[in-house]
Amino acid sequence: MASSEKSKWDSNIAFILAMIGSAVGLGNIWRFPNVLYSNGGGSFMIPYIISIFFLGISFVLVEYAVGFKFKTSLSKIFYSIKPSLEAVAWFIIFVVFLITTYYVCVVGWDLIYLVLSFFQGWGANPDVFFTTSVLNASDSLSGIFTIVPWVFVSVFVIWLIAWFIGQKDLNAGIGKVSKILLPVLFIIVLVIVAFSVTLPGASIGYTQIFTPDWSALTDLNVWLAAFGQIVFSLSLGMSIALTYASYLPDTSKLTDNALVVAFSNSGFEVFNAIGIFSILGFMTFTSGIPFNQLVTEGTGLAFVVFPNVFNVMHPWSYIIGPLFFLCIFFAGITSVMALSEVVSFAIHEKFGFSRKKSATLVCIVGFCISTIFATSAGSYLLGIFDAFLNNFALLFGVLLECIIFGWLYNFDKLVEVLNNNSRIQMDPFWKIIIKYILPVCILCLWVQGVYTTMMDADFTSRLVMLCLSIIIFIVPIIFAKLPAKNKDYYKPIETE
Repeated sequence: MASSEKSKWDSNIAFILAMIGSAVGLGNIWRFPNVLYSNGGGSFMIPYIISIFFLGISFVLVEYAVGFKFKTSLSKIFYSIKPSLEAVAWFIIFVVFLITTYYVCVVGWDLIYLVLSFFQGWGANPDVFFTTSVLNASDSLSGIFTIVPWVFVSVFVIWLIAWFIGQKDLNAGIGKVSKILLPVLFIIVLVIVAFSVTLPGASIGYTQIFTPDWSALTDLNVWLAAFGQIVFSLSLGMSIALTYASYLPDTSKLTDNALVVAFSNSGFEVFNAIGIFSILGFMTFTSGIPFNQLVTEGTGLAFVVFPNVFNVMHPWSYIIGPLFFLCIFFAGITSVMALSEVVSFAIHEKFGFSRKKSATLVCIVGFCISTIFATSAGSYLLGIFDAFLNNFALLFGVLLECIIFGWLYNFDKLVEVLNNNSRIQMDPFWKIIIKYILPVCILCLWVQGVYTTMMDADFTSRLVMLCLSIIIFIVPIIFAKLPAKNKDYYKPIETE
């Protein structure tokens, strides 16, 4: 496709909603409340806000500026800076693809629970139900040969939805869906939070957000946790911002848009946490279970704790339950759209496939890999993949991007791009953050993540991680070596 035919957002609001949709995902709903509670409660908001301003937004602006300036995929940009760097780009893209394959599975679990929520099909013991009836879970790799039918079907449905949206024109697909799902998602959250704060015992929960533990501010791990939340919440290093920004028209206000997206995402996290904590406070009030035993993250919160809450919330549970799982579903779908678009766009740019063919290829291969997580060993493998890819591969990719754009590329050009149309101007301090401060913070977070991951892993987990390490090293090299079918791929673009 010639550059003149390149897709563009039909409005700035389409871009902003798509970007917010990519950022608002499962981590906002079930990761943030636990991180907040475990790291000083209300006092955590201080390192959290500082991390947004000085680290999160700073890196998002890099991706905005690069995507907007070059208007092409990450792989071609890296090739233009230096041909040997193309493999680094494919490393990042491939990591994003692998994350998508198991992320789809989690959204599939939620789809199952969305259906179950209308009649509380998880029964009186949601913990046992989730482990045995839904996952048919096995704690060894032997279960990889046993397909779990309902998980398999739900994974297929999510990939089908991703394909249906991704193969359409940019504005008819991602743009249109974002304009529908995001407003509905925010309305659902508003309803849930408004209801939650009126529940008996709600104050036991939501006061946790406003009750600070000031001693936590002297703990380096709390600051790393704040920055880690921003990395995952804003999807830093996944090239989503870069890809979406490449579709922007030339008159776009990049810095203004970045601030809107970042604060909308963070505002959603905090507002949603009020609802989550209020519901958990209600559970403490009615059941006598200590609040700290209820606060958890991930699938345990969504598929075990909350079904237990809904079991004692009659008759409102038949309304709030479906709304809660619908909220997770919409947040998951918008994130899957963004993740798969990064991969589809890169394949489209290098191999000259049509948008439909690229999306079809990504979804078919992605579905085949996702079937691994639709087996009895699926949840076990998902935990290994998630720990390894997020704590090792993804953070390593962010570090490499900081080095490449901060040191190997003429960084001043990015400042010019951001300041060209934006009302809010970037000053030289931003350059210091990207070149020095951000890489050090990422390195600390990466070392901490790798150490924790390896210490917590058993022999089988380490073996799987070793195999993943080999795969994510070899596959990007293969993609970089494959000859481009797009005749424009090797044409030089301005890098100085």
